[in-house]
Amino acid sequence: MNISPSLLTSLPAEWRHWIDDNLARGCSPLDMAHSMAASGQYSLALAQAAIDAAQALHSNSTASGAQGGAAQSERSAARSMPFIDLSSNRITLPDRMVDVLCVLQQPQVILLGNVLSMEECDALVAHCSHRYTRSTVASETDGASVVHAGRTSEMAFIQRGEAEVVERIERRLAALAHWPVENGEPFQLQKYGVTQEYRPHYDWLDPDSSGHRSHLAQGGQRLATFILYLSDVEQGGGTVFPGSGLEVYPCKGNALWFLNTDPQLQPDRQTLHAGAPVVRGTKIIANKWLRQTRYG
Repeated sequence: MNISPSLLTSLPAEWRHWIDDNLARGCSPLDMAHSMAASGQYSLALAQAAIDAAQALHSNSTASGAQGGAAQSERSAARSMPFIDLSSNRITLPDRMVDVLCVLQQPQVILLGNVLSMEECDALVAHCSHRYTRSTVASETDGASVVHAGRTSEMAFIQRGEAEVVERIERRLAALAHWPVENGEPFQLQKYGVTQEYRPHYDWLDPDSSGHRSHLAQGGQRLATFILYLSDVEQGGGTVFPGSGLEVYPCKGNALWFLNTDPQLQPDRQTLHAGAPVVRGTKIIANKWLRQTRYG
């Protein structure tokens, strides 16, 4: 099936932007087509034809001389870091409208609403109900997973694409962050009961640590973090950034995003953060870390 450039422009703006952004990031056109088809709005054939037409337009633009070369350079630069589009208070994704609730500029911390439905939160929680073990951290000495007194929660992992709901959420986060699905680590769920916490720490991997270097070899630096809030909490359990005085309280379906490095991949020490102790209730979150390259 063929589609002309004029028919391509008849697609909704959010889909055109989504196609352009993902092509610029070097995403697989076939994966993109499957994502469009999974939304239920387009057939796989139409999605593939639309993406082919967009690729042709990009090729013609690139071949048009110095101006095209400058545009290509801009697209290459955009691929170096994931980002959240803050040009509007609401972000239109292929399968959902996400609300921008709060933005801290430095370090960049963004609170997003309506990222997950209540049913999706419950499905992730149920999927891991019998998987939890004591939480660990990566040893800076040898990279092994070790129990740490500063992290008293329980954790469970969900591998990429392990279930339909997992795959759907991963695609949504990839579109939201303009970053390939395959560059994301598996979901790490954390369950905090009363008094449990995670004391101040960084998510970035220390390149000067021999233990962390083995983890850096599996996909590069952790450029950004998504924290998905899968439950409400009666009291306590906030995500705290001590250096900026910011505390974000869990709200089921919301997500917190922050960058861990600058565009030169230098770790940002302003991203020191903590999971405050739960006072009443149970806090369940899912961490998704976005790596520099394909994870694993």
